[in-house]
Amino acid sequence: MKQPAKIIVQLVHIHGALKGKIQGFSGHEITIGRNSSCDLQFPQDLVVISRKHATIVREGNRFKIVDQSTNGTFVNGERITEAYLKNGDVIFFTQDGPKVSFLTQVDETSDILTPSFPLPELDTDKTPIQSVLHQPVTEPQAVPPQSVYHIETTKVPLIVQYGPVLKAFNELPITLGSDNTCDLVLDHPSLAGQHVQIFFSQGSYRVKDLTGRNPVLINSQPIISPSPLMPGDQLFLTSNGPAFHFLEGGRMAEINMPQKEAASDSGSTAPRKSEEPSKKKSGSLFKKLFR
Repeated sequence: MKQPAKIIVQLVHIHGALKGKIQGFSGHEITIGRNSSCDLQFPQDLVVISRKHATIVREGNRFKIVDQSTNGTFVNGERITEAYLKNGDVIFFTQDGPKVSFLTQVDETSDILTPSFPLPELDTDKTPIQSVLHQPVTEPQAVPPQSVYHIETTKVPLIVQYGPVLKAFNELPITLGSDNTCDLVLDHPSLAGQHVQIFFSQGSYRVKDLTGRNPVLINSQPIISPSPLMPGDQLFLTSNGPAFHFLEGGRMAEINMPQKEAASDSGSTAPRKSEEPSKKKSGSLFKKLFR
């Protein structure tokens, strides 16, 4: 009899006492709460969380969350009694309490589990970003003829956080860009249809510019060939964004780019006011999910 696929549930803590942790579960039931018997246990002093707050139950290849709490469980901001989950959903344990993002992946190796790592603070005023944008750009170096990489399909994990969405991949290469044919479609006016490719070769993640115009930078260095991504690198797909922190374990977390001032002949601040409604709308959604 064929055994059901082994599916790993990853809960990425994006707000609360466990922020920055990623927990993996392979059982058919995940219990959540303050009780010491829970699979996902919150601190005992976090009294807004019930002792048995919620349970995630596997049904075939689907996962359903069932609320068992006093203060409520929310999926993408809406209170639920029970609901089926999909990759990228954000679960709120109480309206203003801890938040996790829900991801699944088929475990084909059964002996590889993604480690925990600290996520960076998602802050629009990060000083390091400003310093990178204002560093002098050096000329790209010529690529030696022997710098050839064979891009082959490789089973390695990559998780990309862009806005309120987390997208998980189990194998590389993938393409990023604005075209719907890309593996990860990024809605950004500066991007080409097929903008970059990310692959794994010679023991490291690498990025390849697909535009032919050299807009891609790693830290302040433009790339003209497949370049390695090292933990701590800042990857700018263009100088206007999108931009990402590259972290250990194949993780990319979006950097919030600083807003540019609107041009004004009179020096008036009126144009800024006209843009505030749209900025407030996008910012409020981001803060709601990631504060």
